[in-house]
Amino acid sequence: MPTWGEQLQELREIKEAEDKKPPTPGGPSPHDILRRRYLAALHEHTERAVIVYATSWMENRPVPNVEALSVNLGDKQGFMEAVSNLSEKNLDLIITSPGGSPEAAEAIMGYLRTRFEHIRAVVPVAAMSAATMMALACDEILMGTHSQLGPIDPQFTIPTPEGPRSSPGQAILDQFELAKQECQDPRNIGAWLPLLRSLMPGLIAQCLHSRQQAERFVARQLATHMLKDDPKKAVEVAKWFANFSYFQSHNRAVTVADVEERELTVTRLESDQTLQDLVLSVHHAVRHTFNNTGTTKLIENHHGRAYLEITQPVGPVLVEQVPAQLSPTAPTPPPNRQQRRQGEINR
Repeated sequence: MPTWGEQLQELREIKEAEDKKPPTPGGPSPHDILRRRYLAALHEHTERAVIVYATSWMENRPVPNVEALSVNLGDKQGFMEAVSNLSEKNLDLIITSPGGSPEAAEAIMGYLRTRFEHIRAVVPVAAMSAATMMALACDEILMGTHSQLGPIDPQFTIPTPEGPRSSPGQAILDQFELAKQECQDPRNIGAWLPLLRSLMPGLIAQCLHSRQQAERFVARQLATHMLKDDPKKAVEVAKWFANFSYFQSHNRAVTVADVEERELTVTRLESDQTLQDLVLSVHHAVRHTFNNTGTTKLIENHHGRAYLEITQPVGPVLVEQVPAQLSPTAPTPPPNRQQRRQGEINR
């Protein structure tokens, strides 16, 4: 497996070779060529379709909209693009994501099930929250000793006078129960009122229903695929993944040993060194794309058919050319009143 630095050298060599060719507007960039080289090599090794679904959430850079890094229903369009020229019936789905909408995860996996008979979730580093739900909806999970899934308990963002605050749904329920107990003493009501005012109408019921929805989806998928001979076990595993009281943090790691203990169908990447090297090479090539271009989300198959979302590049960019498949950046907003006045003064 080439190291991170060796892949950087590959990128430089690709760029030098491309610079010697006549310019091709809209052609693949060196980052595209590098990623697709390793995606094709992985497909050649497994003889399965390969789709990588990744976001730049692990890169240390600001993004204009955190939601852009999340699993959302718009990703379904990206998967439709990535699936459109595939004929294989078996899929390796490489996932690197912080999670997002459980409803979107359900819709995406439902769509992939209409196209593939067997799906393996491949987790190079981390697939959290709703991305964990996607992995649990597969027939098999490939993880390394360094890989992790995460809890699937729902999270909520609540507007407060100090700004939006995020909290696990179960923590909101627990706090509400504590408030009911303590407010039986009238002397405590004044301390609790500011917190209780932040509870939006329907929030308590939504916390409960969202957790039930997540558990129900995962239990149904496990009972259909990885635990199809033990539906009772499927329900138990789904409840374990959604158990905030056990994890006490939405960012806690669920390791490959944890997954094995739940008796799910999981294969350690270390059991096939060639496979592990190829998976990590794809992962590194994707990370180079995120680090050196404005790409924030990437959905791409082993033929190079891709759906990418980009923002304004941040920091040094190794190459300037971008692939034709990139979604357009948002148009520059018109100047505001102060900017127009300043422009008149400058003239």
